[in-house]
This record gives sequence, structure tokens and C-alpha cells, in this order.
Amino acid sequence: MIRDNRLFPLPFTERVLENKIIRECRFTASINDCFILMSDGVIHAGVGNLLNFGWNWQNVADFALMSARETLSASRLAGTLIKACDDLYLQLPGDDTTVAVLRITGAKVVDLFTGPPSSPGNDGHLIREFMGSQGKKIICGGTSANIASRILKRPLITSLDYTDPALPPIANMEGIHLVTEGVLTLSRALALIKQYGEGDISEAFFDELDKENGGSLVAKYIIEDCTILNLFVGKAMNEAHQNPSLPFDLSIRLHLVEQLKEAVNNLGKEVNIKYY
Repeated sequence: MIRDNRLFPLPFTERVLENKIIRECRFTASINDCFILMSDGVIHAGVGNLLNFGWNWQNVADFALMSARETLSASRLAGTLIKACDDLYLQLPGDDTTVAVLRITGAKVVDLFTGPPSSPGNDGHLIREFMGSQGKKIICGGTSANIASRILKRPLITSLDYTDPALPPIANMEGIHLVTEGVLTLSRALALIKQYGEGDISEAFFDELDKENGGSLVAKYIIEDCTILNLFVGKAMNEAHQNPSLPFDLSIRLHLVEQLKEAVNNLGKEVNIKYY
């Protein structure tokens, strides 16, 4: 257990049951506590290969403490520990190796606005409600970003840095954490969120999640910095998305939003949608 960037000694009591010693621990958890449970395959990592006697408990604890100080998410910390074990086993594990990580966090809200309202007269109402929410702000869509820029009277500054040739670059606006293109970006983010939900969280996955393109950035906010996702969705028809030659998941923005809701719900997060 890690608390306040230190290893926290758990208060165990012992009793005997059927000639076996049972250790019990009861305590009150606090915000930012980090719990790491592991199988003995972790402390045996490297036995007979890189380390004569394996990676002992104190080695694991010190490594976990150092990694946790980087404020890694629970899944990322688990992946870091598993990767270290895999390296010590030289990719030939001699024992089953399991790591489970739990972090205690407060609620983290992300507000995502995409798509213009069905009636332009509702632009101001949508933006007021979007900005009035208490979460980190994401806008997906050029038209949506221009509406916010006009209503808020804040300039929209588009980057010229194409970090991924398949996705338009991100933009910047005062008071907004992230501004991206619409359906292409949301489709990329949705694919990453689904991959995460399926348990495919290898080192390569986090390398992709850490990229500076809009899709990875949206997915990273939702996966690692969100417990409640509020979607502010305009229902205006965008003719560019009705091209029958486009894949179905790009042709109808509302369908994409429903897929996003389902994928994020499957991660155990709360999703609220408000249509305009």
C-alpha cells in the first residue's frame, strides 16, 4: 500500500483457524491511496536468469513506489510492473505473474461538446451549459469549435503540427483543455477506448495513448482522467458526414456518440448525454 508517496505499513492482526495463521487487516482508505496486489510470480521474476534469488518484496515495493510517484493510473501502473517482470523473465516467464492495482480517487468530470445544435438559436444556450459544468473541457468538431469561439469571443488558434497524417491537427482556445476535429478524431478515440475495455493494455497501447494526436488525447482524458463523462451533442445534420462512401461509423455522428457512451459505460464510468 502507498499513501502520501510512502510505503504504508498495513495494521495486521493474527488469529489461528484450523491450525493455520490468518492475518487480517482493517483500516480506512483515503483519497490517493494506492493498493498493489501480486502473485508470487512477481517476486520470483528473474530467478536463475538476471537475478539469482529473484525480485524480492522490497525490490518490488521500491520500484512500485518510484513508479506511483509519477501519478500513473491504476492500469498503467499494473502494466509497468508486468513489463518489468516480463523483462526480468527475459520474456520466458517461469511462473504465472499477476498484478492488480487499485487507486482511490475523487470524482473527475470531463465535458465534451460535439456537433452544432439543430437550431442556431440554441448555440448560446448550449455553450452556457457546457461552460457552466465543472469538468475539463473538450470540443470535437470544427463547426462546434467555431460556435464556442463566437459565443465566448475567444480566438480559435489551429495548430499546423500534423502529428498524425490521418487526423487533422488540434487547436487551442482559452479556457478549453482540448479542441479537435470531429468524427475522425472521435472514431480514433473510440477505437482506443474499446481496446482498453477489452484488456489490451500492453506497453504498445500506452505508447499509442501518449501520442499528441487528437484521437489519443481525447481517449487519454476519458481513460485516465475521467470518472464522469458529460456529452453535449448538437443534432444538426452535417452533409459532409452523410457521404455513402464513408464507413458507417463515420457517416452518422449520433451513432458514434452512442457507441462512445456504451464503451465508456463498459469501463465503469458514468456517462450523461444532453442533446440540442
